[in-house]
Amino acid sequence: MSWQKRTEEILQGRELAREEALAVLQSGNQEWPELLQAVFQVRKQFYGMDVNLHVINNAKSGACSENCAFCSQSAVSESPIAHYKIKTVEELIAGAREAVRLGAVKYCTVISGRAPSEKELDIFCEAFQLIKQETKIHLCVSPGLLTRDQARQLKQAGADRINHNLETSRRFFPSICTTHTYDARIETIQNAKAEGLEICCGGLVGLGETLEDRVELAFTLKELGVHSIPVNFFNPREGTPLAKIQPIAALDALRALAMFRLVNPSCDIRAAGGREANLRGLQVQALYIANSIFTQGYLTTPGQGHSVDLTLIADAGFRVAAIES
Repeated sequence: MSWQKRTEEILQGRELAREEALAVLQSGNQEWPELLQAVFQVRKQFYGMDVNLHVINNAKSGACSENCAFCSQSAVSESPIAHYKIKTVEELIAGAREAVRLGAVKYCTVISGRAPSEKELDIFCEAFQLIKQETKIHLCVSPGLLTRDQARQLKQAGADRINHNLETSRRFFPSICTTHTYDARIETIQNAKAEGLEICCGGLVGLGETLEDRVELAFTLKELGVHSIPVNFFNPREGTPLAKIQPIAALDALRALAMFRLVNPSCDIRAAGGREANLRGLQVQALYIANSIFTQGYLTTPGQGHSVDLTLIADAGFRVAAIES
C-alpha cells in the first residue's frame, strides 16, 4: 500500500495502526518525497496553509528540584544558564504584548520546578486576568505538576491551555527522570482537562529511546485526547547527563514529526525545540507536516529569529495564522 493510499484512508476516518506508525519511522530515504507529500495532504485538510506562531516566556529559570537528564535547568545539570525567580506580573504582561506584536496566536509562560508555589500561582492568575482584559491572545502555561484545584484557578484567571509534556514512552521515562513518575504527569493532564483547559502535551525525540518508544508516545497522546503536540528534537546541552548523545539525523526527525501527524491527524502539531539545530536546511519541510512553530527562541536556547521564521514561512507559500476571536 502506498503512503498516498494510507493518508487518503486517514482522511476518511481510518486510524493508523501501530505497525504502520512504526513503518513511517523505518521508511527509507528514497520513500521520503512520497511520504512527505502524503502527510502534507493531512496537514492541509485540517489547517490549510496557516502556520500558528507561539512565543515562549521563560518566566522562572533554573534551580529545579527534578532530575530530568535532558534539561539544562534540572537539579543534575551544570549548564551555564541564567537562574532567576518567577518574573513579575508586569514582566509577564510585557511578554504578552511582545507576543501580540510578533503575530503569535499563543503566549506560553513556563516556570522551572516540580510544581507551582502558591505565590507563583497567584502571579500567573493576576497576570492572566490583566492580559485577557487587554488582548485576545491565547494563554498557555507550563507550571509543572498541578492539582485539580490549581488547574481550576488558572482556568478561572483566563488560561486557555496547559502544557505538560510526557517527554517519552512510559517504558523509557525512568531512564530520563526518577524524581517523579509518569503517572504524576498523566494525572496533571487529566486534572487540567477536567477543568476545561486545552491540553498541550508532547515530547522529546532523540533521547536514546527506541522507534517503538516514539510510537508508544504518539498513541498515548492520542488516548489522552490532547489538543496540541509539541515535537521537540533533542539538542544536547553542555553540563547535562545526556550531553554526549548525538542528535538524530534530520530526516529521522522529520519522520518522527510525520508519524505524530498521522497518528493524531487533527491535532495542532508543532515543530518545537531543536528545530533549527536538528533540521538545519530541511526546516522548511517541517511546515508541510506541522502547522505551528515556536518563534523568537525557546527556554534557555535562542532561535534563529522572528524575521527569519517569517521569511521561511512566506517563501514556502504558507501564511501566518491570525488569532481566533
